[in-house]
Amino acid sequence: MNFLFVPPSLEDLVRLLRAWRFWVLGALLGALLGAALYYVVPPPYRAKATVNVDFNLEQAWPQDTDRQQFYYLERESRKLEEIAWSDEIMSQLSSEFAITDQDLRGGVLQLSQPAEAGWHFYADARDAKVAEGLASVWANAFVEKTQAEIEAGNINQFVKLEVTQSANLPKERSVPLSGYLLAGSAGFLTLAVFAVLFMKPKK
Repeated sequence: MNFLFVPPSLEDLVRLLRAWRFWVLGALLGALLGAALYYVVPPPYRAKATVNVDFNLEQAWPQDTDRQQFYYLERESRKLEEIAWSDEIMSQLSSEFAITDQDLRGGVLQLSQPAEAGWHFYADARDAKVAEGLASVWANAFVEKTQAEIEAGNINQFVKLEVTQSANLPKERSVPLSGYLLAGSAGFLTLAVFAVLFMKPKK
């Protein structure tokens, strides 16, 4: 048992380096296991809708002071993020797709690039069409709600939004096959290193 608590020696490291055939075989085996898992239990599909957000800094702050522009962008971006995740929009999606608010906020939906230019609305689902529908409805609901808030004076009037992509959305697996291959190889090799280091060699 004391062998388990002895730090690796130079001899142990040499044994690791000499077992290069074992590492190559292990990497291939781990990659095969990762590929098998990918096809047996594939990750969900991910669809992406895009909304172009233009804060019109030149009109909002014509005096062109960097500090004011920074706070303007931060404030309006935070307002738009709150709209995207608002209870009203989440309830709409929950009712239409029979997915709980907790699941929607807990990973089914993801928002990327919350600043000026393209905002990407991602949705994950086992069915590709469901993922596409979720992303599309979310993006359009966000624009409609934001337009209403602009008219009500709660969002700066110079903010302009446009849904640039909400139909025929790109859909792909949320985790690529290469990720499974890499994880399988790395996982197997990590276990193999511990096995070689902690198994006492026969004399």
